[in-house]
Amino acid sequence: MLAINLPAEVETRLEALAQTTGRTKEFYAREAILEHLDDLEDLYLAEQRLRDNRAGRSKTLTLEEVERDLGLAD
Repeated sequence: MLAINLPAEVETRLEALAQTTGRTKEFYAREAILEHLDDLEDLYLAEQRLRDNRAGRSKTLTLEEVERDLGLAD
């Protein structure tokens, strides 16, 4: 169960969409969360990887290095 407070304008838009389409507000809230959850997870993972790289806890490889290491170099 999740309860969220939305700005009045968003609540109004969500209500109008639900009434127009015959779906519930909860349906659209769930769809919006599911649609963007992958993007948010990717963003936070990328930010963590950047922090790790800048702190010297990880390193980057060039495409040429990856291809060479995997035996894909021409």
